[in-house]
Amino acid sequence: MKITIKQIFKLGLLASVLTLSSCALRSVPSDYSSVRLDVIDNNTLGNGKVLIYNGAGVLHKMDNTARLNIGLDGKSLGQIRPKEYVIVNLENGKHEFTALHIDMVNMRSKHPVEINASTKVIKIEPTITSNKLTVTNILPENFDKYLERPETR
Repeated sequence: MKITIKQIFKLGLLASVLTLSSCALRSVPSDYSSVRLDVIDNNTLGNGKVLIYNGAGVLHKMDNTARLNIGLDGKSLGQIRPKEYVIVNLENGKHEFTALHIDMVNMRSKHPVEINASTKVIKIEPTITSNKLTVTNILPENFDKYLERPETR
């Protein structure tokens, strides 16, 4: 079987369309109001004020699969892009976070989190096979380069 230039062109076009559409995660509006703080540090966070940031690594940033749509207790928290954060007020107790990113297929995960007065910072990041959520309670390195997520409703 001989492969023609026309067939190679069609395969290349198909591969390009699949690659570009695989990373098309649409932004969703937030059902939560974000909290604005003048100073963000370990003294101003806690007691319900929780900073949630996207800790995506270099590999996900390069191929544009780092955007995360976050859900919280069945409601939308919105989309958090790489190097973005949002601060929300959360009541003490158990909460369920859901995270979705697209990397050829939908990578969806659920994460139960216990919020208490000392919970300050949550890191959510896409991984090769799913998503990872970690309660770090420390601001990320180079936090001054992070941007507050624009309000989307």
